[in-house]
Amino acid sequence: MIVGAGPVGMTAALLLVRRGMDVTVLERHAEPYPLPRAVHLDGEAVDILRGAGVLEPFLRISRAMPGLRLVDAGHRVLAEFRRAPVGRFGHPDASLFDQPALDAVLAAALPDGVIRRGVDVVAVEPGPVVVCADGTRIAAEAVLGCDGADSVVRRSLGIGVRELRPAERWLVVDAVSPEPVDMWDGVHQVCAERPATFMRVVGDRYRWEFRLRPGEDGGSLSPPDGPTVIRRAVYTFHARVAERWRLGRVFLLGDAAHLTPPFAGQGLGAGLRDAVNLAWKLDYVLDRGAPDELLDTYQAERLPHALTTIRAARLLGWAMTGGRARQRLLRAAAHLPMAEVAPRLRGGPLVRRGGGKVLPGASYDDFAVVGNRLVRPDGVVAGTARTASGLAALTRSVNGCLRPSGSRS
Repeated sequence: MIVGAGPVGMTAALLLVRRGMDVTVLERHAEPYPLPRAVHLDGEAVDILRGAGVLEPFLRISRAMPGLRLVDAGHRVLAEFRRAPVGRFGHPDASLFDQPALDAVLAAALPDGVIRRGVDVVAVEPGPVVVCADGTRIAAEAVLGCDGADSVVRRSLGIGVRELRPAERWLVVDAVSPEPVDMWDGVHQVCAERPATFMRVVGDRYRWEFRLRPGEDGGSLSPPDGPTVIRRAVYTFHARVAERWRLGRVFLLGDAAHLTPPFAGQGLGAGLRDAVNLAWKLDYVLDRGAPDELLDTYQAERLPHALTTIRAARLLGWAMTGGRARQRLLRAAAHLPMAEVAPRLRGGPLVRRGGGKVLPGASYDDFAVVGNRLVRPDGVVAGTARTASGLAALTRSVNGCLRPSGSRS
């Protein structure tokens, strides 16, 4: 059972459905949310969409973004970080998209009846049992709380959050321009006393973001004349993590588990990494006889990476708001290798040191058990290349519990 039909919840559902598992997604809104929110994914996150079976439709609604420019208040370039059109995951290092279009792609790929809209979940109890507003109680083998920053799942279980920095209020304006804007086609970050962001998203869609000062409501801030505003909203940007991401068979994913400032563009990507990390583990525990302790590795692997991502975003936000000393730091940073925004993962509970290079957490969700090995359909053997959270170690750890791929309990 998944609570929340945003992109994280629907991607988790697709990953589980592709493993042959029965999934229901409960969504309180009767219709898909029509306004844009997330706009960026890196190459590894796009590879997760490949594993979910929606790469081709995603490529049709997105565009490769050439990079990030940090500019001063006079729009003079302080630093530029290029993004490759084809990175190490075989996809653009950075892609921009309109979230309603992504939501439609994910929903269309799910079997009919998986998403149940207009269902208001008011609590989740250990068991787990999902409690709906109409009094319906639904028992499930596992519940994935993908219901956002104000997660009902998290609150009903009494799980607190840890704030990592003071919150900031930003005005976000999305607009459609009838005429193309003459500009560099990447993302512009204005590093000044009032930080701001500007970009063309896809097609004729543009976005502006302005940090608000105390007491401001953003009424005096707006894009230039010409574009038609389709959304104008004040957001509070948090940096925080949930105190725990698992309680029995209930899990928190995406914004329910962690919130990052938007400066590194990793909010949605972090949630997709949660989904791909947890999906194959649920499959092995619920349907393949792996020990329940395997589920303990979800938070143990994902939390350090989420914290690293949040710290990177905080550092970029700090550098954007400073004077000359910070601007010199930005110029120096432009000479460092910055092809990837998301940090690489280090060792985790399922990774044993030695015996070949292992990159834990890479998005190989579509592996299969062949004999005593976990392999991808293209024949790459887990453990000799990047693997999904140390699959070579998993093979050694639970080999006696694994049944051939495709078998069901």
